[in-house]
Amino acid sequence: MKRSISLVLSMLAVFLFSCSGTVDRSLPYFDDSLSYEERAEDLLSRLTLTEKARLMSNHFTKSYGIPRLGIPKYNWWNEALHGVARAGEATVFPQAIGLASVWDSEHHFKVATAISDEARAKYNEAQRHKNYNIYYGLTFWSPNINLFRDPRWGRGQETYGEDPFLTAELGISFVKGMQGDHPKYNKVDATVKHFAVHSGPEPLRHTFDADCSDKALREFYLYAFERTVKEAKPAAVMGAYNRFRGESCCASNYLFSILRGEWGFGGYIVSDCGAINDIWANHKIVSTAAQASALAVKAGCDLNCGMAYNNLPTAVRLGFINEADIDKSLRRLLFSQMRLGMYDAPGKVPYSAISNDVVDSPANKSLNLDTARKSAVLLKNNGILPFSKEKIKKIAAFGPSADSIDVLVGNYNGTPSAPVTLLAGLQKKCSEKNIELTFAKGFNFIGSNIDKSVLSQAADSDVIIIFCGLSAKLEGEEGDAGVDSDGFYKGDRTTIELPKIQKEFIRAAVATEIPVVLVLTTGSAIALTEEDGSLDAILNMWYPGGEGGTASADILFGDYNPAGRLPITFYKATTDLPDFTNYDLAGRTYRYFKGEALYPFGYGLSYTQFDYSGLKIRRSVENVAVSFSVKNTGKVDGDEVCQVYLKYPQSSDPEQPVRKLIGFKRVAIGSSETFNVEIIIPAKEFVQWNTQSGVFEKLSGEFAIEVSSSSDSARLSESIIF
Repeated sequence: MKRSISLVLSMLAVFLFSCSGTVDRSLPYFDDSLSYEERAEDLLSRLTLTEKARLMSNHFTKSYGIPRLGIPKYNWWNEALHGVARAGEATVFPQAIGLASVWDSEHHFKVATAISDEARAKYNEAQRHKNYNIYYGLTFWSPNINLFRDPRWGRGQETYGEDPFLTAELGISFVKGMQGDHPKYNKVDATVKHFAVHSGPEPLRHTFDADCSDKALREFYLYAFERTVKEAKPAAVMGAYNRFRGESCCASNYLFSILRGEWGFGGYIVSDCGAINDIWANHKIVSTAAQASALAVKAGCDLNCGMAYNNLPTAVRLGFINEADIDKSLRRLLFSQMRLGMYDAPGKVPYSAISNDVVDSPANKSLNLDTARKSAVLLKNNGILPFSKEKIKKIAAFGPSADSIDVLVGNYNGTPSAPVTLLAGLQKKCSEKNIELTFAKGFNFIGSNIDKSVLSQAADSDVIIIFCGLSAKLEGEEGDAGVDSDGFYKGDRTTIELPKIQKEFIRAAVATEIPVVLVLTTGSAIALTEEDGSLDAILNMWYPGGEGGTASADILFGDYNPAGRLPITFYKATTDLPDFTNYDLAGRTYRYFKGEALYPFGYGLSYTQFDYSGLKIRRSVENVAVSFSVKNTGKVDGDEVCQVYLKYPQSSDPEQPVRKLIGFKRVAIGSSETFNVEIIIPAKEFVQWNTQSGVFEKLSGEFAIEVSSSSDSARLSESIIF
């Protein structure tokens, strides 16, 4: 009886306080002299169960707050994969796969810092206008550090490629650049996703149960997550849609025990959007939304993107979960918001001073152009590039990528304020150099309508440029890419060759016997085996961002020397690939593929040449130091991406790598100059997973350290015995 009277009085107090329209700012959770833990605990104690459930739910369109407690509306869903996305104008950097092609952790940090500056600016501006809508918050669901294990996966463009080490290095840099270095406040929250063992197929993600060996799990699928969590301390981790070994990845006791128990992750876990609903509706693990919500929260998923957690009060009433379990999750969310300064006066939070002037600012545009140039990968060149003004007087250009903004921005993108298409960049460059340029589209990305007659305008041209490949309208996330034909299905690709219409037009162009250059747009590997044999040059621009047109023109004309390197393997044919649904590693990526690639991982050409010499290896308990010299023997300045691999002894074990990347450094070297390089490799890279003991152990036996310009092109090598 006493408890009932107390509850009634408490509810009455809440009602009267909310009716008063005032909030007591002297309450402890507003006191910035207290610790975040103390403030979160105080606020938690004042919430009803219904309010708690609401604060743990992130609806797709609605934003909720608790007015009686001064908690403003907030939507947790924000995106910043390669620039602040879906929130109006922003600097749109090259798509993530292009950012990986730069092979430069320090540059990646600069890009992430620029993105987070714009993110804070947009939030500050939105708050001033009481805009609490989706995509205008501070909790960003980026980066995507899944591994691009199969080029058919439409979302592979969002990743940093197929290698765990490269992905980890870039993931760490991105998270640090996003979250800032203030001792008290986060600039924004970064969220690494999708945990774990997640890389397609897209149409199966709501029902698929992925599996792999423990060795593959630890050495491949979890490597980048472990290092990023431990070294960058991201605020959040997002669970994946699929199951892993029967458990939903968003309610996996096994995966979350590794994340929180083994790795010490102290942040919050968020579900992918609608993934809690999948637990009961699609995976059929339980039979109701209340049970699914209870299962997820008890496992450790703190925030639901979706509506399922509205059922948490029902779950408590039915005995599926205790309120203490809910408090445990909400405590982490409140802590995070307080660390972002959301409960403090703006003057107390230094990041609140970042103004909207930084958004797509001249400085960020300059960084973006530099990034687009650095990300481009020259795949073939018979000497026609760079174009010389003495030999090139007239250019005929064709193709659907030429005048497309879609191919600049990829997916999960913002809106560049003044995008430079590939055609616009070429037009400007030709105008500056007094070169005649004609353009006709000629064909679409897919379909059957092709106008070969447009090639007649190339009759007296010195070179033909074809702009084609893919766009994010063809490959991408399920539901975003809407083409289910010509080699595409619900975001994924069913074949990795160019669509037939593009191959047909390229053949017709080659038949003119005029030199043909392909400028490729893509977010994934394309089997260009035929094209490599017939074309004069192939320049891969990926989805190059808002300054892509200027960057591609600079490279074609030699105003920039390309040095991007592939973060994925370009296979020769679809038939080189294992079954898409098989998550075993045999035959996948450069680490386990034993065939011959068309363009190997780490590959990329330059307008100059580099010689390597003087390999020295020094070992200590803590690390292995690899030093060598690189000389630019050509006539132009250029960057070289020096790569260090560990070459494994031959083995019949399909899950033992052929080799693996263990270090890299991008260096700028002037013509005829020599650069002395040292790359330090921590001892923890020389380990392997022992399935019997369930721990990593030191390698044993004879291996080789290879200094390379790509994964299959060792320039220097020395054996090393462990």
